[in-house]
Amino acid sequence: MSNNGTPAKPGVTFFEVTEAQEGQRVDNFLHKHLKGVPKSRVYRILRKGEVRVNKSRVKPEYKLVLGDLIRVPPVRVSEQKSSAKVSDKLSRLLEASVLYEDDQLLVINKPSGLAVHGGSGINLGLIEALRLIRPDSRFLELVHRLDRETSGCVMVAKKRVMLKYLHELLRSKSGVDKRYLALTSGRWPNRQKTVSAPLEKNQLQSGERMVRVTPEGKPSVTEFQVLQRYQKATLVEARPITGRTHQIRVHAQHAGHALLGDEKYCPAEVNKTFRGQGLNRLFLHAASLRFSMPDSKKELLIEAPLEESLAHFLAGLALADDGEKK
Repeated sequence: MSNNGTPAKPGVTFFEVTEAQEGQRVDNFLHKHLKGVPKSRVYRILRKGEVRVNKSRVKPEYKLVLGDLIRVPPVRVSEQKSSAKVSDKLSRLLEASVLYEDDQLLVINKPSGLAVHGGSGINLGLIEALRLIRPDSRFLELVHRLDRETSGCVMVAKKRVMLKYLHELLRSKSGVDKRYLALTSGRWPNRQKTVSAPLEKNQLQSGERMVRVTPEGKPSVTEFQVLQRYQKATLVEARPITGRTHQIRVHAQHAGHALLGDEKYCPAEVNKTFRGQGLNRLFLHAASLRFSMPDSKKELLIEAPLEESLAHFLAGLALADDGEKK
C-alpha cells in the first residue's frame, strides 16, 4: 500500500487523501489522476463499485476527507503524444510576473497570448506551466479565468481552503473588486457609466465561441469610467459587476465603442487603422484586484502594470483636441 499513488499489487493503486485534496469530489480527483481516460469510463468504474473509499462504494459527488484511502482499479490510460515542456523563456517570464505570493495564494500578471489552461488544441496553459516549473507545489488551482488575449491579474490558489474562500467571495459579486483597463474605439460618452445588458454564449459552426446581447441571456452589468481621451479612442476603466464570458468586450461593443484590437467584436477596418499605429493585440488588461484576506480580514490590493507594448502604444497616441479626461 502506498500514500503517493504507487501500486500496492499489480494493477491496483491506493491513494491516501492529503490536505491538498480534502473537500474535492471523488470524480474530479479521478479525472485528474487518470489523465487520458474518458470521463464515461471514470463514471463507469465508479458506478460498478470498482473505485472504493475506505473499502466502501461511493457516488461521484462524494467529497474526500483527510486520510481517506482510495482504491483505484487498473485502467488503461491513452498514451500521450508528447509531454509538454516549459521553455526557459516562459519560465523566466512567469517567475518575473509574480505580483503577490504567500503560503496560500499566488497572483500572476498573465501575459497576453497565454491561455490560462490547456485544451482545445492548446497543450500548455498558465496553470500547467506553473505546475511544471514548480514541481514541489502540492496544490495549484486557478481561482478564475482570463481570456487568452487579455493580460493582467490571475489568482492561483496554493491551498484548497483558499480556493474555496475566494470562490465564495467571487460568488458574492461584491467580494472581489476587479478593475480593467480598456481602450475603446471612438469617444466614450460621459453619460454612459453603466452597461446593463443580458449576455448569451453562442457557438458557431466553425466552433468559434461568440457572445451576444439578447433578452434570453444572463443578467450582466459593467461599470465604465473615462480615464483619458485620445483622437478616435478612449481609455476607460471597466469594473464588471457580474462575471460573464467576454462581458467587458461585448458590453463595450453594445455601447457602440468596441475594444481596440478585438478581432471578434471590433470592426476589421477600425482594427486595421490602429494596427498601423502599433497595436498588435486586444487592449484589455486586468489591472487590479482588491479583496479581504480570510484570516486577518486585511484588505489586499494587487496591481498589475501594463505590458510594455501597450504602455508604449498609449504614449504614442495623440490626445483629443479638447484634452478632456472625464
